[in-house]
Amino acid sequence: MRTYDFSPLWRSRIGFDRLFDLAETAQRAGEDNYPPYNIERLAEDRYQITLAVAGFSPNEISVTAEQNVVTIEGSKAERAEREYLYRGISARPFKRQFNLADYVQVKSATFDNGLLKIELVREIPEAMKPRRIAINGALDGNVQQLEAKAA
Repeated sequence: MRTYDFSPLWRSRIGFDRLFDLAETAQRAGEDNYPPYNIERLAEDRYQITLAVAGFSPNEISVTAEQNVVTIEGSKAERAEREYLYRGISARPFKRQFNLADYVQVKSATFDNGLLKIELVREIPEAMKPRRIAINGALDGNVQQLEAKAA
């Protein structure tokens, strides 16, 4: 895979740090596909990330939400040495990060049948929502009066 150096752009662009971070993260995204996951839109402002974490228990997984990033980490506790004839279920440690848009927050995380489900909700603050502004001005009577004078 081809990699790009964004450092020349950093010198001439101000305020685009997050955009370049996202581009660099997208470049590295193809490196590791473990554990597999789905991202699903449940409603207009509700999303769900589902990770297949077979072989892990809930106490071996941590979910951390920090600013605009949710991080899922898992590590298997070492148990007594076993002799495997074939080992197809991966138990390697992992760290998966998802960048979240502004105002998207983690609401809950559930673990069921080897699937970790993380519910996300976009909650825009009232101050940021569009609102209608009343226009102060002339009354309808004044408009008719001006038209009468002009004629």
